[in-house]
Amino acid sequence: MNTITRSSTAERFGRWLGRGWREYVRRERGVAGWLVSRSVPAGVVTTLLWITKFAVLAVLLYTMFWLALLLVFLMFVARGYDPGDLTMPEAEWRDGYAGYGLYSSDGYRIDQHDPNDPHNT
Repeated sequence: MNTITRSSTAERFGRWLGRGWREYVRRERGVAGWLVSRSVPAGVVTTLLWITKFAVLAVLLYTMFWLALLLVFLMFVARGYDPGDLTMPEAEWRDGYAGYGLYSSDGYRIDQHDPNDPHNT
């Protein structure tokens, strides 16, 4: 029996994310310290760092939007888009409520006719 406990994939992934976050915070503090040492006011440094974070977030969201749109388009194409599915049923010549004429699929007469004309019933 092996007494060595092995970490799961989730635990290794969590540790990797934690190390990455600590490295990011360390570098951010380094940049802030470097800017302050160059006589940039601390409030301006904080503002610049937040503007940078929001700009990166905006670029990521913009990129994700277009990737999601591309994914929807690819799913639409993969599903087998058929323009025939979007067409309306054709009108037909038949005898209906307003006499013989051209009727739509929902029963309305769509050709021009005069209801008072005895030859056009």
